[in-house]
Amino acid sequence: MKETDPQAPKIEFPCPNYPIKVMGDNVPHYSRVVIEIIERHAPGFDQAIIRESISRNGRFVSLTMEITATGTAQLQAMFDDLKGTGLVKMVL
Repeated sequence: MKETDPQAPKIEFPCPNYPIKVMGDNVPHYSRVVIEIIERHAPGFDQAIIRESISRNGRFVSLTMEITATGTAQLQAMFDDLKGTGLVKMVL
């Protein structure tokens, strides 16, 4: 019997309209910090369509946006910078 490894779907780069959801602490400067990092890694993304959602208890906030993903190196660097803020709890 041969075991097969499930593989994640392949993404073709560049990938326009790539969704990014960033969840973290609801502090006054959270959105500004996240947007600055996303802009650094995906310059010119459409900030007008950012969706913000605050958790029921108000402790956390999520920002959902779309970028043009250019490759895994870009996505990994973005993830590392976001997590490095100490504010971001999860990136999807």
